[in-house]
Order: sequence, then C-alpha cells, then structure tokens
Amino acid sequence: MPDAALAERETASASTAAPSLAIEGLEGWYGESHVLHGMRFDVRPGEVVTLLGRNGAGKTTTLRAIIGILGKRAGSVRYDGVETIRLSSRAIARLGIGYVPEERGIFSSLSVYENLMLPPRVKPGGMSVPEIYTLFPNLEERAGSQGTKLSGGEQQMLAIGRILRTGAKLILLDEPTEGLAPVIVQQIGHTLARLKREGYTILLVEQNFRFAQTIADRHFVVEQGRVVDCILNAELDANIGKLHAYLGV
Repeated sequence: MPDAALAERETASASTAAPSLAIEGLEGWYGESHVLHGMRFDVRPGEVVTLLGRNGAGKTTTLRAIIGILGKRAGSVRYDGVETIRLSSRAIARLGIGYVPEERGIFSSLSVYENLMLPPRVKPGGMSVPEIYTLFPNLEERAGSQGTKLSGGEQQMLAIGRILRTGAKLILLDEPTEGLAPVIVQQIGHTLARLKREGYTILLVEQNFRFAQTIADRHFVVEQGRVVDCILNAELDANIGKLHAYLGV
C-alpha cells in the first residue's frame, strides 16, 4: 500500500483522541544490520493494536526500539507527547511503559511473590499483589513456588502481573500466547480484554491473528521493517485472503 494511502487509512480508522504512542520514521539496527526502515504507526489511548507479519519482519525489534533496549535507533517515538528516542530504557519505563518480552524474563531462583515485588513502581495506580492474584488466581496458589517450577502459562501470567504492579499504562506484549495450551490462551485473552476495559493501552506482537482478533482494534502489517498496511479489526475477515498472503499461511 503506498505511503499516502496508508496514512489516509490510518487517519480514517483512528479515533479523534491524541495518540498515546506515536511512531514516525523509526529506524533500528542490530550492529551493522539495518532492520527497521521508517516504521510509522500510532496507538490511541485504551486501544489494543497488533503488529502482524512474518518471522523476521521487524515486529519484536520495534518493541525493543520503543522501550529503548535496541542498540541503535533513530526517528521519533513519542509517548503522551514526550519524545523518548534519546532516553534510556529506565527513563522510558518510568514514563509508564511496560515491556513483556517473548522469553518472559522470570527470575528462576525467586518465588512468584518475589518476582512480583522486584520491579519498582514507576507510576501511581499500579495493581497491588492481591489485585494481581484476583486477575491470575494461579499465581496466588503458586505464590511460594520458584520460577523454574511454573508452567509456561503461569510464567506468562507472572510476567504480565509484574508489569501491572509497576503502574505502567502502556503495555508492550511480545507473543504472549506462544507455546501455550488453548485454555491458557483463552485466559490470557480474557485478561487482556479486561485490561482494555480498565483503560490500559496495549501494543501486541502476535502470530496468532485469530487470537488478536478477539481483543484488537487495529492491525498493522509489517514487512521488512516497514508498516505496509492497516486493517481494522471489523474488516479482518473480509481481508483474510490478503492477510494470508502477507503472513505466508
């Protein structure tokens, strides 16, 4: 899709609210390898937006660039009007952005409770541990268990819960359903839908577009480090052939 047509579609599909997250001309490198080539999209307050694309398209790299842990990046990343491209990852997190990586980052030698308590609060309004246990009852049952004793689904719940305690209101999620049983995928979906209702803003990288369809508002298709299309969730089924071509399925 040409850039002008894509920009027009994004504008038509978005609400009138100012973006919570605005990405313009984002470039990113791993060493000498140039991976992101002018990424451009936005996420409105309270939206769930997905980045869809084949493996290696640049989706995870985009999340890493937003949170500031990519070695080299350029362009513009604005969160609630604040330019973050020159800030450290710690300073970016303190603005209220939380990142749940695909590998989840659970400390294996610490208990569930200790993992939850480890990150500092960065903003008022973070969930308390009892509130997180209400959201994820499995975690309360396993509160004293070490990270190595948790299932993949429990680790994913813990990784999300840990971010919610910090007070972050924009959550970056990388492949949260990867390798999980269908019943756990459904539980994660219900949780993300609840967070959306409570006003959280979520940017989701997800290969399972059928899962994304249950919670997302818009889908940005990424190819070779660029956004090449924007598909409204309500129009996903009508564009399923095009999406299959993009994803190679």
